[in-house]
Amino acid sequence: MMLPAHHILPLTHLRRLRMLTEKGRVLVRSGQTVEATDVIAEAPVPGQHLLLDVRRALGVQRVSDAERLIERRVGEQVEKGDILAQTRGLFSRLLRAPTSGRIVAIYKGQILLEVVSQPHRLLAGLPGRVAEVFPERGAIIETHGALIQGAWGNQQSNNGVLTVLAETPDAPLKPEALDLTLRGSVIVGGVCHQPEALKMAAEIPVRGIILGSVSAPLLPLVASLNLPVILLEGVGHIPINHLAFQLLTTNQKREAYLQAFWNPRLSEKPEIVIPLPAAGKAPEEAVEITVGQTVRLVLPPYAGSIGKVIQPHSSWLQRSGQRLPAAEIELENAQRVTVPLFNLEIIA
Repeated sequence: MMLPAHHILPLTHLRRLRMLTEKGRVLVRSGQTVEATDVIAEAPVPGQHLLLDVRRALGVQRVSDAERLIERRVGEQVEKGDILAQTRGLFSRLLRAPTSGRIVAIYKGQILLEVVSQPHRLLAGLPGRVAEVFPERGAIIETHGALIQGAWGNQQSNNGVLTVLAETPDAPLKPEALDLTLRGSVIVGGVCHQPEALKMAAEIPVRGIILGSVSAPLLPLVASLNLPVILLEGVGHIPINHLAFQLLTTNQKREAYLQAFWNPRLSEKPEIVIPLPAAGKAPEEAVEITVGQTVRLVLPPYAGSIGKVIQPHSSWLQRSGQRLPAAEIELENAQRVTVPLFNLEIIA
């Protein structure tokens, strides 16, 4: 039976698709070298509209008076601060454009302003080479390096120098371990149960946070941070698995790229990529389960645990009375458990 792969790889060949959600303009060509912050495509964003009430702004009663005081016309472009309408006299009042835009309508003493919007810019996200271009949509970026996938991310991306603060996989991230020398770093902690540590990391600011897990009450805070946070194992008190911890430790002080995008419906996992000057093989996305394979358990009570396959079973009687495909697993602490295959991912 084929199982999904969970990647913890010291060296691999990555191909990552970067696509616009709407049609736009691709700015790169096949074979071009790009940095993570390079804009590879852009698409127009529909303009927003502001309705400005001239009567209220200038303190006049009649619509005809308000329209007489308007100094601009439909179709004109205005810059932020430009005068749109004004009264005369000693105590004159002004209505200025609150932002740059274009006047699209004037009706009954009101001005409808279409706000100038910046196009949506799609970044490469990773340093590498443009392997393929999709006209009007995006491109595939390929690179080589270490890859670690996580269990949850807060939909942010960034990069920085990898700094492992945790001495052990279950070491807590504490506020006293953080200072201004970490500015610009991607920091690694074991677990986190203190909101102060997350807030301080954001204030420094660090460029990203990698943890094994956080306590459930901290999830709203983590999700709101304006920097990527990747949980390698999930929610609760789950240490970083030893394979990922060793890989992070051996790559300390290298540049790490965090793509904390998580969508379980599309099987999208957050990823940590550490580019390396060597070529690797492309990872497999699904692998046939066999004896001796290293696996990761996904669900409680063994969520995040790593083990070896002792024996796959095509049909195993569960406590519920159901028979499901399962496997006997020997965990790292030598405990043996039998779990359904849907609770397993192959480490590959």
